[in-house]
Amino acid sequence: MVQTVTEPGKYFDGHGLYLRVDKTGGKFWVQRIVINGKRRELGLGSFDFVTLADARLAAFGNRKLAREGGDPLAARRQEKTILNFEEAAREVHRIHMPTWKNPKHGEQFINTLTTYAFPTLGTKRVSDVTTSDVLTALQPIWLTKAETARRVKQRISTVMKWTIAKGWRRDNPVDAVDKGLPRQTDKVEHRKSLPYDQVATCLRTMAASQAGLSTKLCLEFLVLTCVRSNEAREARWSEIDLKAKVWDIPAERIKMDRPHRIPLSDRALAVLRRAEGLDEILVFPGAIKGKPLSDATLLKLIRENGFEVDIHGFRTSFRTLAQERTNFPREVAEAALAHLSGDAVERAYARSDLFEKRRKMMGAWAAFLAEKPAKVVGRIG
Repeated sequence: MVQTVTEPGKYFDGHGLYLRVDKTGGKFWVQRIVINGKRRELGLGSFDFVTLADARLAAFGNRKLAREGGDPLAARRQEKTILNFEEAAREVHRIHMPTWKNPKHGEQFINTLTTYAFPTLGTKRVSDVTTSDVLTALQPIWLTKAETARRVKQRISTVMKWTIAKGWRRDNPVDAVDKGLPRQTDKVEHRKSLPYDQVATCLRTMAASQAGLSTKLCLEFLVLTCVRSNEAREARWSEIDLKAKVWDIPAERIKMDRPHRIPLSDRALAVLRRAEGLDEILVFPGAIKGKPLSDATLLKLIRENGFEVDIHGFRTSFRTLAQERTNFPREVAEAALAHLSGDAVERAYARSDLFEKRRKMMGAWAAFLAEKPAKVVGRIG
């Protein structure tokens, strides 16, 4: 019995496998094998950690591979180069960083994987990750955090597709995971918004609050221009032409990945003039020099002052007003929100951004917020 062998020497089994006992009493599994016409010896591990059954299985696999023209040594070296899931995910994150429109998207990619995927998949070699492993990672959040779970699933899939391209595996274990997950029944929750006739009151409340000047001005500017939170918070003086009353947001800062010109109402210009001097580059700087305000700062401002709404909801307030209380065409309101309007063919011919019509609309919106609708007779009733 191999357990009782103590004398130094070599004790042979089959397929070239033998147990080597050293003078010190150490025991190691070794296999003699011919690879591409050359005799080699492969170490299969210590007797203390590798059983006879496992050693025999490994020896049989090596011999079979060698007889088929393969190289067990090369296969072993390749296995050592295969990354684990966390290493692969961080490499995919690094590779994709230049393609994300802003750092926030890249942070979300790696942060969600860190929180929900790495605890289960992180230390596994990507070649060993199974559909069952992916299922284990997704099940705890599949119904309770449905949207997050779908994004984690998509990001795991992105990592696995990269490993296929690297030649480390042939299949994507995410492809079959839906068969093991229950049907999600979550309903899309629209962002909370204020009725349009309460927006002016909200802005007056914010203006009277104890919040910092940059924060209050940024919120009002966001509402007046109907832009997304990051577009307002990251606004730069280089984008703004006060004389021409135009704000040019470059494509890399727009969700639709195309430039967006915004006509500035007189009230929006007044907000910008109050912001002059806060920072040389950023219009609405945050507490840390050179950094914009955070989205959480704006949300905290309105929530702490009693308004249970989302920042994005102000765009909904504007759009509802435009639909219910004005005679501006639908495409003008959609253009104001930087939305694509019509199908691809229609957009191919409609090249105008309706800028002058939007200037009138934004002036009407500003007048409504100032509770002076009489100044825009025929537009807001």
